[in-house]
Amino acid sequence: MPTDLVVPEETIQEACGEVEFPHMGVIEQVWETDPIPVDEIEDRAAEAVKELPFEDVPEGGEVAIGAGSRGIANLPEIIRGVVRGVEESGYEPFVFPAMGSHGGATAEGQVDKLSTLGVTEDSIGCPIRATMEVVEVGRTPERDVTVYADANAVEAEAIIPVNRIKPHTDFQGPVESGLSKMLVIGMGKQRGAKTAHDWAVDWSLRNMLPEITGILLEELPVAGGVAILEDEHDDTDRLEAISPSGFLKREAELLETAWEHMPKLPFDDIDVLVVDRIGKDVSGQGMDTNVTGRRHFTINEPEPESPEVKRVYVRGFTKKTKGNAMGMGAADFVHQGVFEGLEPSKTLINAITASTVRGVRLPPVVENDKAGLTAALGTIGPVTGSEARVLRVTDTMRLKRCYASEPLVESARGREDLRVVEEADETEFDGEGGFAAVSPE
Repeated sequence: MPTDLVVPEETIQEACGEVEFPHMGVIEQVWETDPIPVDEIEDRAAEAVKELPFEDVPEGGEVAIGAGSRGIANLPEIIRGVVRGVEESGYEPFVFPAMGSHGGATAEGQVDKLSTLGVTEDSIGCPIRATMEVVEVGRTPERDVTVYADANAVEAEAIIPVNRIKPHTDFQGPVESGLSKMLVIGMGKQRGAKTAHDWAVDWSLRNMLPEITGILLEELPVAGGVAILEDEHDDTDRLEAISPSGFLKREAELLETAWEHMPKLPFDDIDVLVVDRIGKDVSGQGMDTNVTGRRHFTINEPEPESPEVKRVYVRGFTKKTKGNAMGMGAADFVHQGVFEGLEPSKTLINAITASTVRGVRLPPVVENDKAGLTAALGTIGPVTGSEARVLRVTDTMRLKRCYASEPLVESARGREDLRVVEEADETEFDGEGGFAAVSPE
């Protein structure tokens, strides 16, 4: 890639003039949680499966288990438990990737994506069958939209999606990211995902997901789903079986619970947000738009009311995203490591499939952290460094501990939901202009 797109630190300093860096401390959010013990997760998942009605499934029949590409805590243990529950119920399980176009829209890429999440044939104890081939299973009555499903899953005697219920990054509706979305978009592979997102521009996913889910439940042998809820620490909080008869209703109820326990930024008014890493394992949009308050990717979808963040500087990727830079367009500045590490084809395929091409526009690329913070502080208006409300987070999933500038540290002192871990001190950089302080978590 051309290196002349990287703006040197010296150039930015000349453009911004003398910029005062804020003193930074460490604050911690206080959350009361009661997660499922890790050594119980597999058993809980197996028991959840046994609550599902395997109607008309012959003994020894094949059960297709849908596994996605999202960052879900304890995913190998959960999938292994679901596999065991299916086997103990008298059926033959296999796992299929239910992740739309992720993994470069290839079967091999999707198997590799599962592998990066710890889901392999060895770790879960059953075959993984991956294909990008789909079967048309129906059409929507009003708009005549074709409904697709994974060819391997369609051939099974039963289908069980396994997914986390959480707020979606592009829209709000009765059901968002979870079991229904996995059936419609994940199980639809690249073709189904592209069709759904194309129509979502006009129809909206909030209306489309329930209607297409209803068709899939009617036309395919969906035995139900295993819903996952996580707490503020992104630990497994609940595993629940949802039967086909109450699929949409119960998912909507669990979504309300997920909203209550979603980790959020501790302040609604921020001048500069520094994000250490973005990635598909963090959020479908690299950074969760419900956390950053920036949802400008999807046509006809409103912006969240809060928080208000003036500038966002992104420093890098997660390893598991493998160069998929979806969501970098929400940043105002990115470190050259983002530019050098992005995989253009993988990123663009994801963006085209999701009809969110604005989310992969390349922001200005800066040489190092000192340049990135200078550019951000130099474009927030007449705010001095000592007054600037600056927050630095690991990513939009891991928000328990954050670096916070002095005004935010002082605000934290008067709140029961926050505590000050380290007092504010000078911002230090290493010899290459990188932050001397490690990631906050």
